[in-house]
Amino acid sequence: MADQTHVLFVEDDDVIREATQLALERDGFVVTAMPDGLSGLEAFRADRPDIALLDVMVPGLDGVSLCRRIRDESTVPVIMLSARADSIDVVLGLEAGADDYVTKPFDGAVLVARIRAVLRRFGHAGGDDRTEPAAATAGGVLAFGDLEIDTEGMEVRRAGQPVALTPTEMRLLLEFSSAPGTVLSRDKLLERVWDYGWGGDTRVVDVHVQRLRTKIGQDRIETVRGFGYKLKA
Repeated sequence: MADQTHVLFVEDDDVIREATQLALERDGFVVTAMPDGLSGLEAFRADRPDIALLDVMVPGLDGVSLCRRIRDESTVPVIMLSARADSIDVVLGLEAGADDYVTKPFDGAVLVARIRAVLRRFGHAGGDDRTEPAAATAGGVLAFGDLEIDTEGMEVRRAGQPVALTPTEMRLLLEFSSAPGTVLSRDKLLERVWDYGWGGDTRVVDVHVQRLRTKIGQDRIETVRGFGYKLKA
């Protein structure tokens, strides 16, 4: 699955960087490992990897700032690595445009599983490589007020103007649009959008919903307290 998948890995700890690079290469990934944010940005621009793994606390250009720079130029999937699960760094990374995060210290098998899950969502992987939720593949243009979603062309317009979404944001919107007015729990969204076969941190969902709201309208997705979210029909 990962035979030709190119990973950019930015980590300043020599031991973690070298051990993780070896583990990923044993799983068939091609890895470019960099010790700081500035060299990581240069490598990203030179190599255009399939996915980026960014430690939050790296010198020169921290991981959150590097994620923002990457997101300004590309929709390539980004996973943040953070040593503190309850840190504000996690939320900042997601708000900067990261698609997921992994808490350090991490098990190599868990990291590989998360990378593969992200790549499946982005269409880089084999097997079940859905690029959109099964419930939203009927085709055509869906309209919700001034919001139009072309489920075949994977384009979104608001009041006639194009809306730029990352692949994760698009998948999230497709899930909502496939069942307008239906409450979708955070766990269900983690399963469908993030491909989690296990419990995950629902902050990933909350931050992505908020990012999506800023692009399609704050009142378009309603919070149903204690249950989840729904798209207003």
